[in-house]
Amino acid sequence: MATTVHHTAVIEPGAELGEGVEIGAFAFVGAGARLGDGTRLHHHAGVEGDTVLGKNCEVFPHANLGAKTQDLKFQGGRPGVRIGDRNVFREYVTVHAATADGAFTRVGDGNHILAYSHIAHDCVLGNGIVLSNGVQLAGHVTVEDFAVIGGYGGVHQFCRVGAHAMVAACAKVVQDVAPYCIADGQPALIRAVNKVGLERRGFTPEQLGRVRFIYRLLFRDGLNRAQALEQLAAHADAASEEFRRVLAFAAASERGLAPGA
Repeated sequence: MATTVHHTAVIEPGAELGEGVEIGAFAFVGAGARLGDGTRLHHHAGVEGDTVLGKNCEVFPHANLGAKTQDLKFQGGRPGVRIGDRNVFREYVTVHAATADGAFTRVGDGNHILAYSHIAHDCVLGNGIVLSNGVQLAGHVTVEDFAVIGGYGGVHQFCRVGAHAMVAACAKVVQDVAPYCIADGQPALIRAVNKVGLERRGFTPEQLGRVRFIYRLLFRDGLNRAQALEQLAAHADAASEEFRRVLAFAAASERGLAPGA
């Protein structure tokens, strides 16, 4: 398929467009940007800076990918954005470049970023994530695979949202949200296992049983965090994916795990 560019679009010299790219009216592609095969920019969409956008992505009107960081510590250089394949960025989404020279804000594959959401400098997003309308990710936030954040949810700098977790609409995340869990509130607390989400992802009854056990031990049995993690590490299922994921997530936590409600 041939690449098509509307006559009102601006493609700066040095921009790279893959096969089958579609550029709509008044869209902008900056000199350092690279667009993968089959990617589509709707009218008034913009990709700028040192930004690589993968294959078969779709960028809706007035979204901007790759703009300069808002971090006041920015000292110049060439930070950028790296985005994988099959991502959707709806209207007015912003994804900002990293802060340090040579660093990147990163977004994986198959994510849906809905209208007015913001992904700040140095964030790292995995695969299969849904950010609903108006989600705000501060700098250095990590969101792991298949997490969902509800509308107008906010995540504090350096916090992490674990794989298969769900953050409720309007929640305020100030500590790490453990994998497989639902968090809600201001500040967000762990409320339950993300049972429906896990079932939709094909988790077996055995896997769900392990997740429920982890949840009870961490958030319901009255143990302090060190005691609960010690018991998880010593459990007969410690080698399972569910146990290993939670143990690794907790070990890497800098802000601590969000507590149970």
